[in-house]
Amino acid sequence: MASTADMSAVGYDGLPGGIGVSRLKVYDWEAADGLRGGTPHVHLSCSEGYAVTGGRGMVQTLTASGFEQTELTPGALVWFTPGTIHRLVNEGGLTIIVLMQNCGLPEAGDAVLTLPPPLLADPVAYRAAVTLPEAGSEKELEAAARRRRDLALEGFAALRRASEAGDPEPLAAFHRAAAALVRPFVGRWRGRWRDGAVAASAATGAQLDRLERGDAGHLAHARLRSEQPAARGRYGMCGRLDVYDLD
Repeated sequence: MASTADMSAVGYDGLPGGIGVSRLKVYDWEAADGLRGGTPHVHLSCSEGYAVTGGRGMVQTLTASGFEQTELTPGALVWFTPGTIHRLVNEGGLTIIVLMQNCGLPEAGDAVLTLPPPLLADPVAYRAAVTLPEAGSEKELEAAARRRRDLALEGFAALRRASEAGDPEPLAAFHRAAAALVRPFVGRWRGRWRDGAVAASAATGAQLDRLERGDAGHLAHARLRSEQPAARGRYGMCGRLDVYDLD
């Protein structure tokens, strides 16, 4: 990938704002509470947005302000900031275009599942619990994705009960454990941030400087990109993903 300086000189050509995008078909697997859907988790440095394209459902969220449920129907645009624990619930054919701040960071580890505290406290045990096998039959991959979903739902339910009982400490403890788990990776995330969101902002600044001088030279570097999914139907945290390689 080009340096930030190169991008600001000729124009950043990643997705607007350095975001990531994927198409998500939310899991319809039934959980112990009778609801169908995905794996509750949190992002530590990325906001996330949903543009609902089909079906219906809801997103359950848990923050220091409490537990909420937000309806998801076609045309809905919903987004939330880092620190928002979220769980997607599929009430029938829920399909979403997912917009992620800081393209590449979630895949690089900026997502922590709400596993029970003993697993969160042990980085090796945590990674073993959340990592899907690299190879295997469709049945084996689905079973592994279901197991980690159900583990995260166990932890999420405990956090929700504590929140509704007025006890903030379990959520605060989860935040601390999540930060400890990702701390070793933050240095590597900075490069993705610089080459993405920072580079996109720098390119705009350089273009405004030129326009203010009456210089339209950067327009000669205009270009178009067109991408097809690099993978279809990948098992994600919330459902089956069509993903794009935007590096």
